[in-house]
Amino acid sequence: MRALKTAHEQGREIPPFKLAFSQETLQRLSSFLPRYEKALTEYQNTYKKQVSNQKEFQHRLKKARLYISHFIQVVNMSIMRGEMPQKTREYYGMTKEDKKLPSLNTEQDIIDWGKKIIKGEEERKKSGLPPVTNPTIAVVKVNYDNFMDAYHFQKQLQENHQRSSAQIHELRKEADQIISSIWDEVEKTFSGESDQQKRAKAKDYGVVYFYRKNELGRLNFQHINNNSGISPF
Repeated sequence: MRALKTAHEQGREIPPFKLAFSQETLQRLSSFLPRYEKALTEYQNTYKKQVSNQKEFQHRLKKARLYISHFIQVVNMSIMRGEMPQKTREYYGMTKEDKKLPSLNTEQDIIDWGKKIIKGEEERKKSGLPPVTNPTIAVVKVNYDNFMDAYHFQKQLQENHQRSSAQIHELRKEADQIISSIWDEVEKTFSGESDQQKRAKAKDYGVVYFYRKNELGRLNFQHINNNSGISPF
């Protein structure tokens, strides 16, 4: 962005006959820059929304996990006390001998087990069996539904961010081409100058130079992009 803006500022301030790169390239730059800035803004906004919603999402996730866990523990303790038969576990997708609390570590675990116990408790109630209490399935369902709302919203935010990231990736290819064209044209324009003067004038257009093996050369933009790990943003 800095390279693009520097060249664009020169294009606005310097008359066409004095500009070190072509009007065709300037027009291409002028057309591209607003699109790139808009895409970057969208990318940053989608990332911020995703991050800001993460705290609320994690809160609802923990609440859903807690109530699902407590519900299953209450069922197991009731069976242990002889208040419910072992086959009660089968309503909730467990084997009647399974005394262990199922894994609730992932989001998918919460989704799957929430469905199972809500469906299972509804079937028990339809059969005329007394409901599990403390927590009741109604309280579990409220927290489960809250989690599912947050889950779907977070997934939508992630998709929005991935889509804007993909757009940036595609635009970056064009940005690289434009920068390369500008730098090539600028250096060609100043090719008749001494090395020191050429570098000084080219730097005004955003061309970056660096030392390598005791030789001052132009920064290889594509090499930096591919190999240095520098962020494309």
